Amino acid sequence: MHSGIYDYLIVGAGLFGAVFAHQMKKYGKKCLVIDKRKHIGGNTYCENMEGINVHKYGPHIFHTNSKNIWDFVNSFVAFNRFTYSPMASYGGRLYNLPFNMNTFYQVWGVRTPEEVKNKIASQLTSSNLENPGNLEEQAISMVGQDLYEMFIKGYTRKQWGRPCNELPKSIIKRIPLRYTFDNNYFNDLYQGIPIGGYNVLLRGLLEGIEIKLDVDYFSNKSGLDGLADKTVFTGMIDEYFNYQFGKLEYRSLEFKHQIIEKENYQGDAVINYTAYDVPYTRIIEHKHFEFGRQKNTVVTHEFPQEHRKGMEAYYPINDSKNVERYNHYKKKAETEKNLIMGGRLAEYKYYNMDQVIASSLRIAKKELVKDGVVPLV
Repeated sequence: MHSGIYDYLIVGAGLFGAVFAHQMKKYGKKCLVIDKRKHIGGNTYCENMEGINVHKYGPHIFHTNSKNIWDFVNSFVAFNRFTYSPMASYGGRLYNLPFNMNTFYQVWGVRTPEEVKNKIASQLTSSNLENPGNLEEQAISMVGQDLYEMFIKGYTRKQWGRPCNELPKSIIKRIPLRYTFDNNYFNDLYQGIPIGGYNVLLRGLLEGIEIKLDVDYFSNKSGLDGLADKTVFTGMIDEYFNYQFGKLEYRSLEFKHQIIEKENYQGDAVINYTAYDVPYTRIIEHKHFEFGRQKNTVVTHEFPQEHRKGMEAYYPINDSKNVERYNHYKKKAETEKNLIMGGRLAEYKYYNMDQVIASSLRIAKKELVKDGVVPLV
């Protein structure tokens, strides 16, 4: 029995909401997408400055191993051949990232993988790191004391606002470590930036779908919910339930964008500043994502900070206390039959863009199967 004007109210015009809306429209469902911001795209939104697509909420590089996801995004926009190869600045010198033979040569002057392994092994004998219990121990067991001190200790403390020995070791496992001269940060098969920026992708996904921007869902929650048979919520799950089990913790970011009157400021899209006494974690030069030749350039300094109400939430702090709290919210959400929770904030989970898209496609399909619109295959 349908009671609303719409089949789905989708709260949030980021990747999860846009993909879900697109799939539903394809099968004749009527959606209304709302967002508290004045633009679509969530954190992938790009603002045009000096003819450059500026990643307003931090750099987004699309990478995936899934041919299905790659084909899906390429059906809306062509992607360029951008390869993410950031540099690290420490002590006035530049080093290649991720950790690879170039980095090891720059730090130690070693030329072969065997020499690197011996060097790392020699730095482990003094520390008992058989079973790492935290991020610090995990990092040292992977790359040795020197690289940990230079590139991980200060950067990670800035990023998370906590010393490395208080952080879970799982965080560091995402960092690639290679014994080849390969500066490509990601191991994925497909990688690039949408030609013309992420706005092109999001406009494609939301084409023909009703969108209302600058709308605060919580200022009229029951009225907005009443418009549709089901609500798809992509915001913060603890806010949805009015923080009844306590607040979930996040890290936030502050971005300082600056136009510089020169064609090329740093020669790379991203340079990480790994020392703790440098207040920002990285400098982003946006034109390099799309091989820009504009007369001027735009750079962004990225400053991590503790999340407070009213700020954007970026990184969930998935320690045991927060995960336990999140599980209470998750159980409660599962009891609400006309509610779908999805995306990074609603699932309190760090997602890459391809993972968000895959999750949204999966949940949309589940809905369509339930409705008998598409067969279960």
